Amino acid sequence: MSKLMEYISSQCGNPRGIVGKVCCMVMNKMNQAMYKRTVSLVDVEPGGRVLDIGYGNGYLLRALDQKKNLNLYGVDISNDMRLAATKRNRKAAAEGRLHLSVGDCCDLIFKDETFAAVTSINTIYFWSDTVKGLSEIRRVLKPKACFYNVVYKKEYLDTLKFTKSGFKKFEPMTLVELGRQAGFRKIRVKTIVKGKSYVVIYKK
Repeated sequence: MSKLMEYISSQCGNPRGIVGKVCCMVMNKMNQAMYKRTVSLVDVEPGGRVLDIGYGNGYLLRALDQKKNLNLYGVDISNDMRLAATKRNRKAAAEGRLHLSVGDCCDLIFKDETFAAVTSINTIYFWSDTVKGLSEIRRVLKPKACFYNVVYKKEYLDTLKFTKSGFKKFEPMTLVELGRQAGFRKIRVKTIVKGKSYVVIYKK
């Protein structure tokens, strides 16, 4: 694997600087079907709290907020992305509805049963401990609330040069089993783009 591909892979997991911003814009275009499906699935009352894991430049948060005004929360490893996401969601920020932090989903700062929904698009590949991350998300979800974990299929990721290292790739049933280990009992898998992407819905 070339140094360039390794660098791009690292930017996917931790976007930073100008290259990180460009990578996020590219991912915004690649992930359109994922964003649309996630927005259609998340059903939260206006003013409800939604947490996005790995919010990047805030694209999904803005899309969710355009559907109905929400209290938007996010955790991302990159401070550069916190600044970019705040800029993209300036309306919610001005109204005191945007709460972005820099941190690790395996060690969430929030109290138990805080969120009406949790989302994540293409971040689980980079978590240090998958079961711990899922357990933390389950802890902060309200009863009967859902975590929408949106990912590309392993077969599709294998076709991309920059995913050869730094990515944990999962089969759908593996993510189901890891969710059960984290305490989720109601888990569904839905196709987004056949042969390319899907969403695992974990209900508390």
